[in-house]
Amino acid sequence: MNSDKIRAIAFYLPQYHPIPENDVWWGKGFTEWTNVTKAKPLFRGHEQPRLPSELGFYDLRVPEVREAQAELAQKYGIHGFCYWHYWFGNGKRILERPFEEVLRSGKPDFPFCLAWANESWTGIWHGLTDKTMIEQTYPGKEDYIAHFDYLLEAFKDPRYITVGGKPLFMVYKPEFIPDINLFVDTFQTLALKAGLKGIHLVATNVPPDWNAPKYGFDAITLFNVPKIAFVEPKETVKRLYMKIKKSLKDSRFYKKWIKRPTYIYSYKDAMQYFIDDYIPNGFYYPMVVPNWDNSPRCGESGFILHGSTPDLFKQVVEKAVEKVKNHPHDNKIIFIKSWNEWAEGNYLEPDSKWGHQYLQMIGHFLNR
Repeated sequence: MNSDKIRAIAFYLPQYHPIPENDVWWGKGFTEWTNVTKAKPLFRGHEQPRLPSELGFYDLRVPEVREAQAELAQKYGIHGFCYWHYWFGNGKRILERPFEEVLRSGKPDFPFCLAWANESWTGIWHGLTDKTMIEQTYPGKEDYIAHFDYLLEAFKDPRYITVGGKPLFMVYKPEFIPDINLFVDTFQTLALKAGLKGIHLVATNVPPDWNAPKYGFDAITLFNVPKIAFVEPKETVKRLYMKIKKSLKDSRFYKKWIKRPTYIYSYKDAMQYFIDDYIPNGFYYPMVVPNWDNSPRCGESGFILHGSTPDLFKQVVEKAVEKVKNHPHDNKIIFIKSWNEWAEGNYLEPDSKWGHQYLQMIGHFLNR
């Protein structure tokens, strides 16, 4: 590997095919596209719906779709995909089919790793705040062993992304694991018994000062969009509210707007918070966000970054690259949120407005 090469890893959402659970909860045939296509603009200049261009409204059960995604990502220098992986305890999985087909078919020949989305599925994103669809549980050591055994085939795949020879495995909310030391010890012990060098554990959704080594983790990556809302909301919100208020001609939209707990920010104002300046414990892998708008899922209770452009995104990527340039070569990693989170408005796949422009901006740094 070129010692100067930055490895950009894009999160990959597998919810683009029907599953029985979603059929029951949201209606027959529900996929992520259901929310994407029904989205409506909430204010003047609000870009909704956001629609795909060349890849279309794909179904991830189709191998040719997965091949086309990998070819496009590779063209612009993206190193690999980080597939969201769902294990709710006692062997309960969901949305596993796309990745299992990638694993067993050997195609696409494109690097990957896994991120355990250890969180209960609720209806909060669909206005059902008190509804739990699947509860995340932690039954104990035997379940951690079963979980590891399920993952081992992937960890041993030659396409799997490693750091120092260790498979990279991310945990979405490590602080939710009640016996985190048992989880880490079990995974590391089993990895060595299986002939691996160990597991390179990456935490996300933790505070910037979270002591990764204390809990057996090697690195953290932080998704700081929520930080924008709860740490520095007032001045930024006020500025954008005033801009929107002046632009609205139909007062009924504004009246509805201000009564709802919608967070709306300027992407240009918000992007200064995406990447942390100081991380004291373990390696820090920056996370870049091309855009964010989850109103297709949440409606008027959503969180919107307004006014993202490829040029602004380029500045975010440049800062992230600068942050890791002095890391050891295997740790020169940045995460991209995301490859295809269309209903959250964070995606790199070509859309009907920008085409390949976001991909071109990240490729400017990754293909050098």
